Amino acid sequence: MAKASGESFVKLFARDLTITWGDDKRYWNWIQVKDPSSNELVDAAELIKVCFLDARTKFDTSILQPGTRYEVAFVIMKKENAEGWEHPVKLGFGIPNVIEEGRDEDISKLKPVNEWLEVPVGQFIALPQAGQMEVFLKGSEGLIWKKGIVLNGVIFRAKN
Repeated sequence: MAKASGESFVKLFARDLTITWGDDKRYWNWIQVKDPSSNELVDAAELIKVCFLDARTKFDTSILQPGTRYEVAFVIMKKENAEGWEHPVKLGFGIPNVIEEGRDEDISKLKPVNEWLEVPVGQFIALPQAGQMEVFLKGSEGLIWKKGIVLNGVIFRAKN
């Protein structure tokens, strides 16, 4: 986990995610990439092929500034060889007893390719009481084999 000075953002890296079949080299490859937020080398998860996409993480919101609005986004790269994205994926998050939000994203339309993109999940206001937030990216509709994305992590950025 990386935390920016002044607490304007917190980032969970790909190794902080639970990725279905993430340790199976037939489906995912762990590569080192230059992180777009820090310029440091970090591990990222490169999708080789899956028909059931599920990447999620839990995050303790107690380190966030209460009363501040945050945007949550997955940091991903769509590669030129991306295929199988005929159906949108579901992005979402939930805080028990507080909020649940989700949205669909059409990965096939993400531009530009071969560059890091922040794909928005949603926004929330950090509450004084701490809570475990779960953030997810999943896609299994049609059980179509997908390939050609790289997961860098999830970012929580304070919004003005």
